[in-house]
This record gives sequence, structure tokens and C-alpha cells, in this order.
Amino acid sequence: MTDRSRRYDFPLFVPADKPERVAKAMAAAHDAVIIDLEDAVAPENRPQARDLLANQAADLADARVTVFVRVNAVTTSDHAEDMKLCARLPLAGIVLPKTEDGARLEQARAALPPQWHVVALIETARGIANLREIAPRADRLAFGSIDYCADLGCAHERLALLGARQSIVLESRLAGLLPPLDGVTTAVRDEILTGEDARHAAMLGFGGKLLIHPSQIAPSRAGFAPTPTELAWAQAVVAAGKGGATTLNGEMIDTPVMIRAHAIIGRAI
Repeated sequence: MTDRSRRYDFPLFVPADKPERVAKAMAAAHDAVIIDLEDAVAPENRPQARDLLANQAADLADARVTVFVRVNAVTTSDHAEDMKLCARLPLAGIVLPKTEDGARLEQARAALPPQWHVVALIETARGIANLREIAPRADRLAFGSIDYCADLGCAHERLALLGARQSIVLESRLAGLLPPLDGVTTAVRDEILTGEDARHAAMLGFGGKLLIHPSQIAPSRAGFAPTPTELAWAQAVVAAGKGGATTLNGEMIDTPVMIRAHAIIGRAI
């Protein structure tokens, strides 16, 4: 059975109708996989995808990483069958796409075994507007930035997405959740861009990133890790601050600075 206490900061998406890829993803992933029954599977192939996934129950139980399934949205005709299947599988939980209100999230949770994680994927303007009611009912938030841009008709660029990203980070903190997961980088072979996107997300307060190719694992982890300069600063701050408030190289070291330093050290790979 998947250990639901394990972290899942860099989950790797894989289509449910490609069982050979599921096995490879579970072997390659850093800490988690998300087996996708939604966007990665053509609508006409979803019944077969569910059958294929059901046949992999034993492999899922032996997975060394945390396993989630992204089901179809609550408003779709596939959702009920997806949920019935997931409830019978050895999973850590589900990813719920197009999460737009707390009631539908609770509806999905009620169909699952106790203690499962429900990751609320925020992908629309309505989802952003209702974060205050969604976040306390979720176990973690994730940002579906591409769908969000499609919903708003805005560019998939950092400036256009800044407000939504900040809202997700803020509401996660207010609800006492793990820091949220940022959206995917579509350029799967561009390791530089993936790393830059990860560093931008880390700067804003995200705790991880959704991935769509194994080649994105290393640059994403590196992007969330502190730089050598940041780590050296944090270690020096912790060492200097053991006796209480003080200064280091002309900088005041007090409790908030110590909290930040410990957080940086905690991000070190």
C-alpha cells in the first residue's frame, strides 16, 4: 500500500492508457506519479484506460513512490466511474481537476477511503475566486496554469500568472496546507527553462512542481534547492543566531530571519 505520509513535491504525470509508461514513470519518478485519466487520455479511450489501470493494482501496491490518479472533473460523465475505480486501488489519493468550489471537493472526498489525500487542481478563474472555501477542504493545492490561461484568455507568462500564483500560495498558508505545487513546463526538453520556472515558483512560496517528463525531474529539484550562496548565508545565520538576536555582516538576525534561514536549509537536496 502506498505510504500516504511521504512527501510528493515533484509528481510525474503519465497516461493511464499506456501501462508500459506507467511502469517506467514509477521507476523514474523522484517521489510521486500521477496516473492521468483526464487530459492525457482521449475521451473514447477512457473506459479502456480504467480497465488497464485496474489490472495494475499489484504494481501500484509495490510502488516505491507515492501514487495518485487524476480523475476527470466532477461535472463530467467519466467522473463517477473514475472514482469507483480509484476507491479499489492502493493509492495515496486523487488529483481533482477543475476544482471550483468546496462542495464538489467534499463530494469527491466522500467517495474515497478515509485518510486519502485530495489534491485540488486550480485551473479556472472561478477556482481562484473560491480558494478561501476550497483550500480548507483540500490536502494540497496545485496550479493548472495552462487551463487557467485558456479560461482567461491570457498569455502563459509569469507576469500574467503572478496574481493567481500568489493567491494559491497565500490560501495554502492560511489553510495550514503543504506549500502548493506549481504547474507544468510544456517544453519538456528545455532543462534550462524548467529550472528557471522551478526557481520562480520556489521564490513565490510553492513547494514543488507538476512534471510531464522524466527529464524535468533534475532541473526542477535543482530549481527548488537553495543556491550555494543562499545555503551558506542560511547556515551562517543559524550559527550566529543560537544565542538570540544579534547581527551578521551588518544584518539584524532575529526570529523571522532565523525562520527563513531554517526554511532555506530545509530545501537543500
